[in-house]
Amino acid sequence: MSRSRIVVVGAGFAGFEAARTLSRRVRDEAEVVLLNPTDYFLYLPLLPQVAAGILEPRRVAVPLPGSLPRVRLVLGEARHIDLDNRLVRYSGPEGERGELTYDRLVLAVGSVNKLLPIPGVAEFAHGFRGLPEALYLRDHVTRQIELAAAGDPAESAARTTFVVVGAGYTGTEVAAQGKLFTDALIRRQPGWGRKPAPRWLLADIAPRVLPELDHRLSGTADRVLRGRGVDVRTGTSVREATRRGVQLDNGEFVETRTLVWCVGVRPDPLVADVGLPVEHGRLLVDPRLGVPGHPEVFACGDAAAVPDLTRPGSYTPMTAQHASRQGKVAGRNVAASLGYGERQTYLHHDLGFLVDLGGVKAAANPLGVPLSGPLAGAVTRGYHLAAMRGNRVRVAADWMLDAVLPRQSVQLGLVRSYTVPLDTASPELARVPGGPGKDEP
Repeated sequence: MSRSRIVVVGAGFAGFEAARTLSRRVRDEAEVVLLNPTDYFLYLPLLPQVAAGILEPRRVAVPLPGSLPRVRLVLGEARHIDLDNRLVRYSGPEGERGELTYDRLVLAVGSVNKLLPIPGVAEFAHGFRGLPEALYLRDHVTRQIELAAAGDPAESAARTTFVVVGAGYTGTEVAAQGKLFTDALIRRQPGWGRKPAPRWLLADIAPRVLPELDHRLSGTADRVLRGRGVDVRTGTSVREATRRGVQLDNGEFVETRTLVWCVGVRPDPLVADVGLPVEHGRLLVDPRLGVPGHPEVFACGDAAAVPDLTRPGSYTPMTAQHASRQGKVAGRNVAASLGYGERQTYLHHDLGFLVDLGGVKAAANPLGVPLSGPLAGAVTRGYHLAAMRGNRVRVAADWMLDAVLPRQSVQLGLVRSYTVPLDTASPELARVPGGPGKDEP
């Protein structure tokens, strides 16, 4: 008899943990197939450190074949789920088309950049969801500083103004790390002279930074940002983006060549295309992460609207903490549906939040205990090392080297602007060279 096939779609926090749990539970009794566009699991929380030159890109990319030796990796991006025929259609990295049949399916496709109908944003902004975007931003920021060192004052001011929209986790960390990065860059520019320090502007329509956290942690992050010279604009949004800058809703025009879009995420559109009930784009599942009416289908992470049993009537938020734990539960329950172990209900209380503000600064509340300063920084880095599934020694080594050696500021030129469109859900819409949003300068 042929083995049952379990297909896991997506290798983010949820998909990685689901595949890992399944490979241990079913071992060789069932085939576990992981469909993912890349051959690595990306540890997203440390991505701002890649953009700031602290960590090398491969440090946050955990190889899937080495981490999941009993899982068959198929490189590709899911395009269509055929529930009637139990089929996943996908496109491969070189444009080829493929199909995967399944006996059990775990949807863990994650999320993409959240878009708003603001003129010019899709053309001139870049998101911050993957390694290519982090590498592009690092090169772009370095280029702007180098060009500004030799440019006229007006042009230099625009090149050294960096606008980040969205003061949630990602936007706050990008602005905090970015300011330290550019300050370090200008110290090694002999032509800088008396030119002003680079300006980072962090804007959000919310009344405070990190609005999802309590006021104490939000206040800590705000003080650190402002203390470094970050221009924090709460209650502010972007009305229009152009090649020369951004128009704010208060009428102010900010000349800039850099617009980083960190307003949040939305579920991958593939989820809504499945044709099953959704809640704000997330597939509705039961507390055991099963899809009602389809006992062979499970969903977890950002793709799933999971009932939050700690807050009846609500759904778990789209965070890595929930995604990784949901992935483990989904893996156990899929295995149980094949006769291996018992089913489990998803129930998880938040363990706290961590925001790395660069240097030795952070804001954290592990287990509800608010921390700030170097202690919060140490707890934050310790948590990241514990949460990573690989590369721990290499990450720790990079942190130690960054503490004693100056960062290398070079443009690698590996990622061009048109290859990282803001609409990550529609790669076929990527801008072409020479079109809107073409590469600098």
